[in-house]
Amino acid sequence: MKQISFAQAEHQNKKKVTRRERFLAQMNSVVPWQKLIEVLSPSYFPNSAGKRGRPPMGLERMLRIYFLQQWYALADEALEDAIYDSQSMRDFVGIDLAVESVPDATTLLRFRHMLEKHDLTQRIFEQINASMAEQGLFMREGTIVDATLIAAAPSTKNKARKRDPEMKQTRKGNQWYFGMKAHIGVDAVTGLTHSLVATSANVADVTMSDLLVRDDDQRIYGDAGYTGMWKHLGEEKGDRNSCCCVAAKRGSIKKMKDGPRKTLLQAIEKEKASIRAKVEHPFHVVKNLFGYKKTRYKGLAKNQAQLFSLFGLANLVLARRCIGRADGISAS
Repeated sequence: MKQISFAQAEHQNKKKVTRRERFLAQMNSVVPWQKLIEVLSPSYFPNSAGKRGRPPMGLERMLRIYFLQQWYALADEALEDAIYDSQSMRDFVGIDLAVESVPDATTLLRFRHMLEKHDLTQRIFEQINASMAEQGLFMREGTIVDATLIAAAPSTKNKARKRDPEMKQTRKGNQWYFGMKAHIGVDAVTGLTHSLVATSANVADVTMSDLLVRDDDQRIYGDAGYTGMWKHLGEEKGDRNSCCCVAAKRGSIKKMKDGPRKTLLQAIEKEKASIRAKVEHPFHVVKNLFGYKKTRYKGLAKNQAQLFSLFGLANLVLARRCIGRADGISAS
């Protein structure tokens, strides 16, 4: 057995198990490490033996560091410092400072660029979902579609003197937002995300609906923003066998006279809303638990690549609801 350092021994002898340690231990047990390594290995090219340069970093170690960055919303330099500061993070990555140092920010930057270049974050998302499908967590009975706004930096105080050209502004209610949208399709039974598309903020939600559904979905649920979804799914207007189940607009219900018909319609809308509520769970994990409320990079491609990682990891958090609460994200 490998001899532990004094710092590790002191850390193991403490009486309290922190939320961060609990969370990382749970994630370590549910992430399909071996399958992810098999998927990413063909595109991962560390420095070959005999060549000059830094010694190669193991793929699993770099993947663990990358996941830490997504869970705790840290920049490359901040993540390097956090791993030095946190024994629980070093244990998760498998680093002993007595014999080795933490990979620097440049190493993580290059690894992230490699994932973006080869579209590997989407492969990570798909592999995590495939692993969950083997456990029977995707029922394939219906899909809930929705979108969320993600703010981008509106400042023009940069070298180009302009905002990100791929980000647009849109109006929601009486307020204007600048940034992008994350459109997702969620399993109607388990609330796990199976489809994802990133667009600029001015793209209408309903236009992306055909990219978020599965071929064998029996029902497709959406809020009032998806009115007319049948057009994008190739269905006929007024078809009795339509799979679309879209919320009625509040104004139309409010204008109705009080009576049995209005009461029945309100009960139906309440039931549909209770089903659609599952789509908010992935947004809650990504935005509130992982702290992803603003875009970190310029351009849709880089941000969509990060969204695939975030929602794939969010599926792991949501899938372990039967084991325990989704805690441990905040610093400990």
